[in-house]
Amino acid sequence: MSLNEISEEIKTCKLCPLHKSRKNTVPGEGSSKAKLMLIGEAPGVEEDEQGRPFVGRAGKILDDALKYANLNRKDLFITSVVKCRPPSNRIPTLQEIKTCNPYLKRQIDMIKPKVICLLGNIALQTFFKKVSISKLRGKAIERDDQTYFCTYHPAAVLYNANLKSKIYEDMMRIRKLIKKS
Repeated sequence: MSLNEISEEIKTCKLCPLHKSRKNTVPGEGSSKAKLMLIGEAPGVEEDEQGRPFVGRAGKILDDALKYANLNRKDLFITSVVKCRPPSNRIPTLQEIKTCNPYLKRQIDMIKPKVICLLGNIALQTFFKKVSISKLRGKAIERDDQTYFCTYHPAAVLYNANLKSKIYEDMMRIRKLIKKS
């Protein structure tokens, strides 16, 4: 099985009600040999339009933070916990997350990234139950031979500009983590 085959499966998925309102699925994109995988919450309006992750306003913030840390988007793999946009950009339900989780797990197993960056609470709580991003932000966590790193979701900067510098700092930390691995 390849990443393209997983993407094709996602594109035809009808396992949850989100397929009814989507324009496009957003399986994720990037290198199959990525050392860093970024995982967000769910596609937004622009992502749903284009079928690509992090292409809207939050994507611009993410791109700027990656550039600041000298990380190239084409060398990474970027995806989300759920692969279809929830209506009105609401938070994905637990059932939607559980339904999409096998796709995400297969992507991780295929890429075998050195570091998985969890962007925001939803991504964090998909892997680590009952913790908040404010407790684990900026920290690397080792579990099951995998390094996870937690930071704020770039969309949070749209509501609190003070978080921008923290995301930039975190991308620099991630860069150092990748070099160490």
